[in-house]
Amino acid sequence: MLYSTVLFIHVISAVLSIGPFFVLIPMLKKMRISENHDEMTAFVTTFSLAIQVVKHAGHILILSGLYILWQGGYPITSPFIVLTFTLLIASIVFLARAFKPTMRTFNTPQYNKEYFVNKLRKAVYIYTLLLLIMLWFMVTKPPIW
Repeated sequence: MLYSTVLFIHVISAVLSIGPFFVLIPMLKKMRISENHDEMTAFVTTFSLAIQVVKHAGHILILSGLYILWQGGYPITSPFIVLTFTLLIASIVFLARAFKPTMRTFNTPQYNKEYFVNKLRKAVYIYTLLLLIMLWFMVTKPPIW
């Protein structure tokens, strides 16, 4: 029963760590054409909140994943586990470097709207791709080696 509950929590946290990015993609298009600073501030605030949701859901995802790994009976050397951990480390480093430094430039002399939106857009697509690949590994458990 506990394993099933943790597995459910794991799935929900996976949804919460990927889902917000699908909302951010259309918002980035609106950010690009926004001429109003107050509107842009609202977009940036929403973007920051979405990143916070993703970050905290990621913490739950990792903890529940470790429990599932411990109780699930899969060897840690399974290809899908090794590759997921590798991508997990890459995504954590990427999340820390891609969004926070860019977000900090808003309302500073270094802020350039076009560069800002392009950098966020690129980061959203890369991070989403990393998460979807990890999701694919966890769902399909491909026997790569």
